[in-house]
Amino acid sequence: MTIPFEARRFRSTAGFYTRFRVPYPDQLVARVAERAGLEAGDRLLDLGCGPGQLGIAFARLSGADAIGLDPEPEMLETACADAAAAGVSVDFVEGSSYDLGPRFAPLKMTVMGRSFHWMDRPATLEALDRITASDGCVVLFGDRHIAATPQWREAVNGLAETFAPTRNADRERRRGPDWTPHEAVLLLSAFNDLERIGIVRERTLTADDVVGRAFSTSVTSPETLGDRADAFEAELRAALARLSPDGQFSEIVEVSGLIARRGRTA
Repeated sequence: MTIPFEARRFRSTAGFYTRFRVPYPDQLVARVAERAGLEAGDRLLDLGCGPGQLGIAFARLSGADAIGLDPEPEMLETACADAAAAGVSVDFVEGSSYDLGPRFAPLKMTVMGRSFHWMDRPATLEALDRITASDGCVVLFGDRHIAATPQWREAVNGLAETFAPTRNADRERRRGPDWTPHEAVLLLSAFNDLERIGIVRERTLTADDVVGRAFSTSVTSPETLGDRADAFEAELRAALARLSPDGQFSEIVEVSGLIARRGRTA
């Protein structure tokens, strides 16, 4: 199953994404770089980079020669500003997985942060196989929510179903029985030697954080909600106030990097 490509899916989310999405800890980035043998000057592609969090982090922590590729101009503007603020040089390019080609070779590492599911995954891995060095790898970064207190995620998801049923249905498809897990897709590719590195954190959130997280997703972005964005926010804040009158929330989340190297013949 492949979700149809939509270049502007994340329009209007850039300002919320960096501030409110679960961050990738420096400790995790450093561990992945060490485990994968990434060295200063090695070429790294942040594919579907959004605001460039991973490309910037790897350039800052490992000295990698980082490139960020994303179809959303608003995301790339934010990424350029954040790279400058971090004092690193990252080459951000407008494009998608369908634009992969020799100009990006040779890649030592391709990282994807919560973006692989938007792609034609087998075709993307085939394209990466052609432009990745023999000792290179692909790394999928993501987060797994373990617990939320009180259950603010249920409030967000319930309102997403009400206010953005079509987008919400796209998300539910990725949770259904017809969706093939990333691991299964990787095992059928050239990058079939898999290893996961994860870090578990407990995070404290405010109502503003929860609202910002909702607006950072394509399901309930301001662009998707349109003139219903204010009503969505008002109902979400009312639901959050009922759940936690003092406005305090928490979540336990595992942030991980799934390292995929070339292994046995697929």
